[in-house]
Amino acid sequence: MIPSDKTNEKLNPAAIALAKAGREKRMVALSSVVAAVFLTGLKLGVGLMTGSLGILSEAAHSGLDLVAASVTLVAVRVSDRPADREHTYGHGKVENLSALIETLLLLATCVWIIYEAIQRLFFKHVEVEVSIWAFVVMGVSIIVDVSRSGALMKAARKYQSQALEADALHFSTDIWSSSVVIVGLFLVLVSDYIHLPWLAKADAAAAMGVAGIVVFISVQLGKRTVSGLLDEVPGEIRDRIIQAVGQVPGVLQVERVRLRRSGADAFADLTLQVGRDAALEQAHEIASTAETAVRGVLPRADVVVHVEPVRAEAEDLTTSVRLLAARHGMGAHSIRIYDVPEGASGRRGGVGAELHLELSDDLSVDEAHRRATVFEDDLRRARPEVRQVLTHIEPVGSRASTAAQRASAADSARVREAIQDWQAENGASCRPHQISVQRVGGELAVSLHCEVSGDVPMADAHLISEQGEQSLRSRLPDLGRIVIHVEPERKDDE
Repeated sequence: MIPSDKTNEKLNPAAIALAKAGREKRMVALSSVVAAVFLTGLKLGVGLMTGSLGILSEAAHSGLDLVAASVTLVAVRVSDRPADREHTYGHGKVENLSALIETLLLLATCVWIIYEAIQRLFFKHVEVEVSIWAFVVMGVSIIVDVSRSGALMKAARKYQSQALEADALHFSTDIWSSSVVIVGLFLVLVSDYIHLPWLAKADAAAAMGVAGIVVFISVQLGKRTVSGLLDEVPGEIRDRIIQAVGQVPGVLQVERVRLRRSGADAFADLTLQVGRDAALEQAHEIASTAETAVRGVLPRADVVVHVEPVRAEAEDLTTSVRLLAARHGMGAHSIRIYDVPEGASGRRGGVGAELHLELSDDLSVDEAHRRATVFEDDLRRARPEVRQVLTHIEPVGSRASTAAQRASAADSARVREAIQDWQAENGASCRPHQISVQRVGGELAVSLHCEVSGDVPMADAHLISEQGEQSLRSRLPDLGRIVIHVEPERKDDE
């Protein structure tokens, strides 16, 4: 059932296109059924009237066309049904199955035609009456077959329908077989005038020719049908997909590509390797771009992309350290990489790594040290060039803290006085503002913003914040957590 115009307005363009394609496929299949009924009846009547095996074989062939066209009509109707609970890939394989049924029917008919032709050629004599009606019906058959095969093949290529392609091949074989039958009838007619009795056998020979053509075409169609049922796809399509996806930025390697077709629809399953330092959003963008690249080769393809993070050859050591720490459930910062020279005893040189490891403050010293040691060993195995690893363990602050309370006026005054002393002794290297003071348990929690010149190097800005923290701790014995946010000084117009 095709949606009405009002319904179409609510559908997206893709749904409208699918509905239009389904209707066009069904109409061309229905017209083929009508044509097959007409040709079968016409050939059967003239064949019985003339006794021509060639025409009777063509009638049988057209009868098979009628069955095939009916199967095709049912197949295109069923194949357009959307995927459901039992058929998660849709119903497109029905078209492959119908094409296989048509092939088997054609081959069965050919067996009968070949048997009867051999009987007439070598074992029995059947008088063939050639009349103008025999030539007329075969001529009409050729005209109808040319029209139907062209329409069917056009629709088959447009919608990639194997069922319509099989039906088109049925009608196209009729064109050649009808031509062969006309030649056979003409030779039978000639035999009556030149008195060559053996030419009367030309009708049976023509039937053999019909059968030979149909067998050849059926075998070719059968191979493609079985290939479709076995999910075989041309190797060049897979190569084109690998080439297209391999050019997507961020894809290190296309590890696996699996393809299958279900009617006009294609399904692609890809596994891609990307750098393990790629963020989740970046990995998703790479997968989406890969899907678009696949659809450039296989339009309308349903694409599933699985992304595997791997270490790229060009991955720097700092990134490796951070990612390995995260895998161990730790945070890593203040990473410093340095060269380790060759030792006097012949020890190989390499690089060393110093870093701070953040672990839960619920851990004991023994457990924290054990985990840090496991991390160091894994780092050496992952990056053999690392000869030395030195880690500084610090708590990440995951322990549940006491609820913060607003500090007293006396506490706030002490903090602000300590900040002023820090500024005085450092020559006002930064301008503090947005100072917040809270009391957490028995400790003070302080946070403040500190403006510095925008052209100050990052290392110097970090040093300023460290000096500030040390200065405040020396003046405030009960100071606990402190956060100093260094930022560039704002311009007057901001």
